[in-house]
Amino acid sequence: MRVAAHNARAMQITLKLFATLTDYLPPHARVGNQMALDVAESDSILDILLPFALPTHLVHLVLVNGHYIAPELRGSTYLKEGDALAIWPPIAGG
Repeated sequence: MRVAAHNARAMQITLKLFATLTDYLPPHARVGNQMALDVAESDSILDILLPFALPTHLVHLVLVNGHYIAPELRGSTYLKEGDALAIWPPIAGG
């Protein structure tokens, strides 16, 4: 679990990673594909994802509480206490 910086107020969100991205979660969180995460109010979506080292090309669909966040807004979008951040890789098939 990531700890928020001491000069910023901490809050808890839920991080959900789907499909192949589940492998980037800690082992204890992989079965349910989600984990509670302590973050700073000043952390953008990109800041929150940074410690997980997700390959940029695999971060395709990003939703906050079910609302799509475009790639150009992920560095300037901030979450609130209790929000759910969900990430999907590109989906292939037919």
